[in-house]
Amino acid sequence: MTSTQVLAEYGLDGLPVAVALLCLFGIVLARSHLTYWAGRGVARGARIEGGHRRGPRWWQRTVDRTARLASTPSARRGVALVHRWGPLAVTLAYVTVGIQTAVFAGAGLLRMPYLRFTLASLPGAVMWAVIWGTVGIGAVWGALAIAAGSPWGLAALCAALALVATLVVVSARRRRRGEPHLAVPEPLPAEDLAAQHR
Repeated sequence: MTSTQVLAEYGLDGLPVAVALLCLFGIVLARSHLTYWAGRGVARGARIEGGHRRGPRWWQRTVDRTARLASTPSARRGVALVHRWGPLAVTLAYVTVGIQTAVFAGAGLLRMPYLRFTLASLPGAVMWAVIWGTVGIGAVWGALAIAAGSPWGLAALCAALALVATLVVVSARRRRRGEPHLAVPEPLPAEDLAAQHR
């Protein structure tokens, strides 16, 4: 698959490659920063808790979706990665599949300073745009074309997809079963609390 065909898949055919890569860069940067700000909104909402919710309806839906995302195992993994690796986790998240949103929202939930997030995002967004704007989508479509050209190739592709889906489901179930549940301690009565501080 040529670079022209790859760009056509994004609706960017007819543009010079540099302009098309700039468009992809802008698209992925906008997505990651929206996810970051949605995470910040959830963090702020958790601090205010019950206060008046501001902003347009689309923003509230985005914040609500991010709040639901924040309670998933992948979100906890994303937050843990940001805790451990900081801005490097943000940069490297762009070249991963399946954890990007969790890392970007995790950076927002942890209230990573916006300048630090932006500086970490720039090289990651460049890598993403170059990978997907040149060889990434071409490799995907090439694999599908090879598989579709032969009944055996198509059968092998279906078997590989079924195997991956099975492994993901089994892994998620094992992780969920072995995951400790967080218990919130009961608040102490006022007299016990006063006795502890004497």
